[in-house]
Amino acid sequence: MALAAKAHGADRAEERGQRRGRAWARGAVGPGLLLAAVATVVWSGSFVTSRALHDSVPPVQAAFWRWIVAIAAVAPFALRQAWRQRALIRRHLGFLAAASLLGVTVYNTLVNQAGLTTSAGNMGMIMAASPVVMALYARLGGTRLGMRRTFGTAVACCGVLLLVGDGSPTFDFGPGDLWMFAAAFSFASYSALLRRRPAGLEGPVLLLTTFLLGALMLLPAHLVSVAVQGGFRPTAGTVGPLVYVGVFSSALAFFAWNRAIALIGAARAGIVYYLQPVCVALLSYALLGETMGVAQVVCMTLILGGVALASVPRTGRDGPSASTGRSAG
Repeated sequence: MALAAKAHGADRAEERGQRRGRAWARGAVGPGLLLAAVATVVWSGSFVTSRALHDSVPPVQAAFWRWIVAIAAVAPFALRQAWRQRALIRRHLGFLAAASLLGVTVYNTLVNQAGLTTSAGNMGMIMAASPVVMALYARLGGTRLGMRRTFGTAVACCGVLLLVGDGSPTFDFGPGDLWMFAAAFSFASYSALLRRRPAGLEGPVLLLTTFLLGALMLLPAHLVSVAVQGGFRPTAGTVGPLVYVGVFSSALAFFAWNRAIALIGAARAGIVYYLQPVCVALLSYALLGETMGVAQVVCMTLILGGVALASVPRTGRDGPSASTGRSAG
């Protein structure tokens, strides 16, 4: 009798824990989606600035100085925490080096390289391929995507493909477009890697260490670029965009994105990333004078509808472990 009562009590405790877990997951979805949207909108502006700098700042130099500005922006908030967590940083230096290579060194340099030969609109559209890779990584990691999320992702993906093809299912990719596909894969890999973020590593510390390591990896290429191509002239037209991408697109957006992944996982955050081509198209139309027609509006509607459908959480199924990574600081 006592054993039966004990077993019944354990079952009820487990049930309460599961209910709390489901409530936590549902409560995390809203803030996670909002943070992912903030990062997406801010990054959309970085594609416009990369395109605007394409004829005045060499790609590697633009990437290097972006991260120098980002380090200066993050350091006042992270240096003390980083010193306290230096042992944890040393222990997980391999993870931090891989995240720095994918998310800092390679990704942004490829974006700047693409900006030499393709439009800001195309850059945003092609980057929207990265959520597909994020979803594949999540599925390989054992995450169940669900029918609604899969269908919404497919609808948004169709909208992106039609947008890239200018309303037609045929595509004609140039060199800049191919650079952007490589950037999309690098960013998706970085986002998937964040699921392995060491427990206890504070958000600002993660940013500071990856920015520092990424800038160090870029330093040799930066020095070669300066020697071969020459430096750039610091004017309002070059320094202003670099400050924007360093402070907002790097420090602010990466913190928001990393936190979003900790709350809702890379696959669901990646769905919000489908909004990027919409934001970039609107910004490039308003700021750079790039054209936008009826086909683009229809494709944007498909993207927005797919994102809305795929972002709705499943009720009663998702616990914290189903859609989240480790918590961020």
